[in-house]
Formats: sequence, C-alpha cells, structure tokens
Amino acid sequence: MLGPRYYFGVYHWRRRFRSLALAAVAIAVAAVVGSRTRSRSRRAAASLVASVAAVRGFRTLRQLVGPTPWSLERAKYDALASRLPLDRADRVLDVGCGTGRSLVGIAPHVPDGTDVVGLDVFDDRVILGNGPRLARRNADRAGIDVEPVAGDAATLPLRDSSVDVATACRVLHDLPASSAEDALSELRRVCTADATVGVLELPLVPDDVAGDPDPEAYWVDRVLEAGFEIETLERLELAGRTEPYIVIVARPNTGR
Repeated sequence: MLGPRYYFGVYHWRRRFRSLALAAVAIAVAAVVGSRTRSRSRRAAASLVASVAAVRGFRTLRQLVGPTPWSLERAKYDALASRLPLDRADRVLDVGCGTGRSLVGIAPHVPDGTDVVGLDVFDDRVILGNGPRLARRNADRAGIDVEPVAGDAATLPLRDSSVDVATACRVLHDLPASSAEDALSELRRVCTADATVGVLELPLVPDDVAGDPDPEAYWVDRVLEAGFEIETLERLELAGRTEPYIVIVARPNTGR
C-alpha cells in the first residue's frame, strides 16, 4: 500500500453513499420507534432492524474505501508491464486510465521522453474525482508526463497506426459486450504493425453476455477476433486474492 502521495478517488461512491444514507435512516427510525413503544416485541424488532442496518452500513463503509483511494497493488501492473516492450515504445496508450491508477502502475517501466496518452471518459459518476486533472497529477507524481484524452474506448480519437504499446487494465469487463469488442477493434486500428497490446482483466465478462462463459476463454476469443495474435496468456496469482487476474499480451495479426 502506498501513502497519501497518490489519490485515486472513491469507487462507486453514489451507490455506496446512498446505501450508507439508507442505513443511517433505518437506524434512526428504529431508535425512535424503540424509544417510543412499551411493547417488548416492538423494541426487539426495532433493535433487530437497527442491528441489521448497522452491519450493512459497516460493510458498505468498508467497500467505500476498498480499495483505499491511495492503494495501488503494484504487483499486477509490474507483471503486465514487464511483459511489454515499453522501453522501445515511442508512444504508449492506456485505455480506461481513470484517475491514473494504471498509469502510476506502469510508470516505473516507462522511459523518460515516452509519449504517454491516458484515455478515459472521465465520468465521476462511478469514481468520485475522476477527471483528467487528477490523472495527470497522479502520473506526474509517479514520474511520467501524461496527456489525458477524454474519449470512448469504442471510438478512440487517435490516428491509425499511431501507438506502439497499448494497455487496458480492468476496464473491458465494465463495458457492454459490443463496446468491449469495438474497443479491441479500435486498439487494432491505432496500433502499429509491430505494436504490443497488454490486457489485464479480472475473471469477469460483461454483464450482458449470455450464459456463463469462462472469462479466460472469452477474452482470448475477443482479442483474436479483433485481429490480434496472442503472445502470452497467463493467470496471475497474487497474495491476498482468491481469484487470479488474466494477463493477455498480443500483437497485431498482420496476416489477416
């Protein structure tokens, strides 16, 4: 865990603040009802409601700071970055950079003078504080100069064949399935012929995917369909995590 040198914002803050507010209201109402009734059964019921609300509120509070706004879990980014030719890249693109957590993660592997682009929709409805200013500030503190670009991963505002290394860290599964496929196709478009793409994913698929596909096989198929050939496929086991990350390193399939 890092100290307050970085601040990455609070995830899913609206939903969790709403849950905390509801828990507080339930506790307050239960307290009022319990104090105004002489019925033991009603007091017991009020006490039970307050206890359940308190437990749920505590769990939500833990989720609100999980991960904490300054933590990084650097090992997963090191694992991905070490498999990418960042030392030979003139231009690096990080798709879904958000407040800069992934940019900070790959920063130690990016040489000085590399042109780094951090792309995100910068929607603060999901992450409190999400915006280009915070992404730039965190990246600067990590030692890299980043150009934040507001845009959609499914329609990258970049020229064809303009990127040497691209990363997508824990972002594709949050998109609708069609948008995730478009995002990978867009990465293929903006990558040079000898570029490298690194995908770091949770063992999840988009919510609108039918059935219950194996996440590893699902993302492999999507990467191949987008016009890449896979160079590396690994399951990354990290201490403290019950499920592994999926690491995919791919290059454009120039034979297609």
